Amino acid sequence: MEVIKYAFQRHGDDRGMLVALEEGKEIPFPVKRVYYMYDTVPGVRRGHHAHKCLEQILICIHGSCKIHLDNGEETAEVELSNPYEGLYIPNDMWREMYDFSSDAVLMVLASVIYDESDYIRSYDEFIQYVKGNTHE
Repeated sequence: MEVIKYAFQRHGDDRGMLVALEEGKEIPFPVKRVYYMYDTVPGVRRGHHAHKCLEQILICIHGSCKIHLDNGEETAEVELSNPYEGLYIPNDMWREMYDFSSDAVLMVLASVIYDESDYIRSYDEFIQYVKGNTHE
């Protein structure tokens, strides 16, 4: 499994730091939706789904968290703890976010607007879906 992490360009001086993101430059897809998670309860795992079409970049803009990735054949664990790093998650990838620090803010940039029909919320259905897609 290829894990793709982007290191975004940081700009800063004695006033502080800034990261600017533009689709087509730092973001490899048109951004249609942005959301973020915070105040996540200790011990909770979020996500537990995959997408048929949607691509995402996850940025832990404050604190830290871990991401479990599963493509149906391999798994990977990725830590996000720098506000200038983004984790690319393609479609057809099961994801779970966990081990959030108490101050974590996880921002997600998504390639499409919310569409419930794009979600695969059962792991067994996800495995069937990706196995079916590999034979097409």
